[in-house]
Amino acid sequence: MYYKSTRDSSLQVTSAAAIAQGISADGGLFIPSEIPTITMDELKALADMSYAERANIVFGKFLTDFTPEEISYCTSNAYSTKNFETENIAELTKAFDNANILELWHGPTCAFKDMALQILPYLLTTSLKKNGEDKKVVILVATSGDTGKAALEGFKDVEGTEIMVFYPDHGVSSMQKRQMATQEGGNVGVCAIEGNFDDCQNGVKMIFTDNAVKEKLAKAGKMFSSANSINWGRLAPQIVYYVSAYAEMAKKGEIQFGDVINVVVPTGNFGNILAAYYAKNMGVPIGKLICASNINKVLTDFIETGIYDRNRDFYATCSPSMDILISSNLERLLYILTGGDDAQIREWFGKLSKEGKYEVTDEIKAKLQADFVGGFCDDAETKKTIHDFKEKYGYTCDTHTAVAVKVYLDYIAKTGDTTKTLIASTASPYKFSASVLEAIEGQASAADEYEQVAHLAEVSGLPVPQSLAELKNKPVRFSEVITKETMESYVLKKLGIEA
Repeated sequence: MYYKSTRDSSLQVTSAAAIAQGISADGGLFIPSEIPTITMDELKALADMSYAERANIVFGKFLTDFTPEEISYCTSNAYSTKNFETENIAELTKAFDNANILELWHGPTCAFKDMALQILPYLLTTSLKKNGEDKKVVILVATSGDTGKAALEGFKDVEGTEIMVFYPDHGVSSMQKRQMATQEGGNVGVCAIEGNFDDCQNGVKMIFTDNAVKEKLAKAGKMFSSANSINWGRLAPQIVYYVSAYAEMAKKGEIQFGDVINVVVPTGNFGNILAAYYAKNMGVPIGKLICASNINKVLTDFIETGIYDRNRDFYATCSPSMDILISSNLERLLYILTGGDDAQIREWFGKLSKEGKYEVTDEIKAKLQADFVGGFCDDAETKKTIHDFKEKYGYTCDTHTAVAVKVYLDYIAKTGDTTKTLIASTASPYKFSASVLEAIEGQASAADEYEQVAHLAEVSGLPVPQSLAELKNKPVRFSEVITKETMESYVLKKLGIEA
């Protein structure tokens, strides 16, 4: 199977080349030339497998230039109890009524990004070897909170790599900032940006596609790659947990094999829900894909109107990982829906870059709405959902998962659809202790973040993840704040290259 660029269909590279490169030189995203299938018999067989074994099956369909031994090396090292708190890796919890919650946050940084970023270093280093590449890889990451720490943890002291993470100075939770600022490792760097996540993401993309910068890196024996979900090596592992979750639901008797389920995903950059779309089109019986947004509801508006418009107010919310107005992975979906029309993609995303807005055709909007439903809620509704959900079901969820729950409840009220549903839970409530405690107790706490964590443990009864408990005594290593205009010179300086 080959991979094409969303902006140049004539380009064909192997999965190893796509993963190593991260983003196409033309600014497009790599996408598999076809979506492989998974049969019902194969899904049934997954029920008796471990998570790593299930991952082997899915990766084997997408990474066809990898040997089974190479894939197994990657999955066995990533998906084990040395990295995750639970043998199941992703925990399926029956939370209420017709819904199961898929807890994707039992990894080292307590967020769903670990599901992909624990394996990406293995996929990347294996890809480099397969390509005969001996340059040092410089990984640039823009983060709205969770990706940064997960990438730092995944690539910490990985030979032949350096990683630099950029985050919006006032756009992440105090716990997320603390996680990044105290990061250990000799090959890591962290810097805050004056601005929002989109400023970080645009800055990273511009550096990636700047030929002059790439030439300077090449002369220094280095090359860029990405750990954001623009990299196919980030998205493919996310497909795995939707395929796995379906098999697990059937194994537990929540559904019968062949039953259709709906999937609800809280998302800002559209990668997590796009992975569910891929699982559906492989053959996993998924009905509606319910896209849950916070008040930065650019995706909800797009699904409902066919107009993508980032020219709007930006809100900093209690679900900061979704505070995004430019959803990068939407480009992959639109490429699929247009039948691979790269000229149309170049036109739309050129307009997005220049005017901040584009509108799809009625045909594309109809295709979009056949699979996707959009919904959103504000901070007040998010916190009320956390409170009510705990009161009624005894389950404590974080601010992002609460957005998904609220949007799901709104969907049921509107449609009456009682299809069994899988809700993606994307972070531990301890990553957002202040907001979760305020939601449960009805008032903001004046205690510091570590006292809040201890108090939330009392209130929720959930064990505090060891990785978060240890943060209190770790020294701060990174505290720089720069403007978005100086990102390129900052990167070159940190790499010891003249601007």
